[in-house]
Amino acid sequence: MSATSPTTASGNLMPIVMPAIFVFLWSTGFIGAKLGLPYAEPMTFLALRFGIVVALMLPVALLLRAPWPKSWKEAAHIAFAGFLLHGVYLGGVFASIHHGVEAGVSALIVGVQPILVAIAAGPFLGDRVTRRQWTGLLLGLLGVVVVVWNKLTLGIGTPFGMALSVFALVGMSAGTIYQKRYCGNMDLRSGSVIQFAASTLAVSALALFLETGEIIWHGDFVFALGWLIFVLSFGAITLLYILIKRGEAARVSSLFFLVPPSTAVIAWFLFDETLEIAALAGMALAMIGVALVNLRPKST
Repeated sequence: MSATSPTTASGNLMPIVMPAIFVFLWSTGFIGAKLGLPYAEPMTFLALRFGIVVALMLPVALLLRAPWPKSWKEAAHIAFAGFLLHGVYLGGVFASIHHGVEAGVSALIVGVQPILVAIAAGPFLGDRVTRRQWTGLLLGLLGVVVVVWNKLTLGIGTPFGMALSVFALVGMSAGTIYQKRYCGNMDLRSGSVIQFAASTLAVSALALFLETGEIIWHGDFVFALGWLIFVLSFGAITLLYILIKRGEAARVSSLFFLVPPSTAVIAWFLFDETLEIAALAGMALAMIGVALVNLRPKST
């Protein structure tokens, strides 16, 4: 019997640890939005967030001599993927919450993303979604619905707010497919600068024409902004790109089924929101669904 080396053990744990960390970090984005949006309008909030990220990332990319795209076409692909993943997705989520949609309801709508990605993965990426994975995707969706069901009964905002959440869903789904198909060789350092710069321009234009630009520098806003910049824009987004590059789009997207349950747990700790038996059952269903999608059959 051969002993397992620390390096091998660490390598075996990475496929489990990285998705778990990603789900937790991504879930805190809804908490950060809820905490900061009372003090700034959504596009203004995001323009400030994205602009600071670019200002921090650009010197790092230059100092580390990160490779940049070899052509304008490659740079355009990277910028457009970033526009979808940051501008459209986050813009839709922040705007929907600003217009009265519950954070849990927005999470539910975005939680449909794995179904859209699984449907599109075949024709666009050539990924094969097995019957077991389809079962997992449907179980995951059912689990998300159960978790946020009571939030739906408390009020779902305006029809316009709901449409913004759907807009975010489409952006994230399309961005995942586009990133996987056209940006597989993107350097995370230089590519992130391009993607956040493109998103900064997009949301800044919206903020200029649609919002007042007023910011109330409350402690909660400063904390939310810092968390969203350093933990989400640096940590979670980097993990997302690594996971997209290493795995099939349907497998990566299935992780989003765990975001609403994870958000519910975080809200329980931070805001004393209760978790009922139905919510716990929904979390269990979501976890089973993700396992069915992501666990690979043992090789014989």
